[in-house]
Amino acid sequence: MKKYAVRNIRLCTKDCLCLFVCPTGAADTENSIIDRTKCIGCGACAESCPSGAISMVPLAYPAQQVKDPAVITVLDRLSASKAVQEKMALQIAEQSPSDSLYRLMKAIAGSERLLEADLLREAGYMLPQSEEVHTLLKQLPEEYPGLPKEILKQLLDLLGR
Repeated sequence: MKKYAVRNIRLCTKDCLCLFVCPTGAADTENSIIDRTKCIGCGACAESCPSGAISMVPLAYPAQQVKDPAVITVLDRLSASKAVQEKMALQIAEQSPSDSLYRLMKAIAGSERLLEADLLREAGYMLPQSEEVHTLLKQLPEEYPGLPKEILKQLLDLLGR
């Protein structure tokens, strides 16, 4: 499976070992984004990165497993419930009189967020190859008119639709 390198800028500590090991210079960019057109997928940059900020991702993803619409509906409801629970935990944390209650509520909020992300991923919303993602990206300009339509179109093109 052909892959290319992607840098997570939040994890990057700017140690820049990737610049020295990349045989094509794909990692040497001003905006810290690895140049996909130059990347040959050797993985040298990912192996040398001390902060683990570089990952190898496939050029093409396999088709998503088909799910029954009733299952997706249940997953949607569960993820919405988790979002409400996360919000409630954060509200309690902000109003908490003690540090221990604050930390407990923040931990519960984080746990609810993880569960929500898992449910959304299982429903297909976080998989770039899923139809749900493509439908969502196509509907975003209607719901949020201020979003740059050309960027959304580029993203859809990158995802192959």
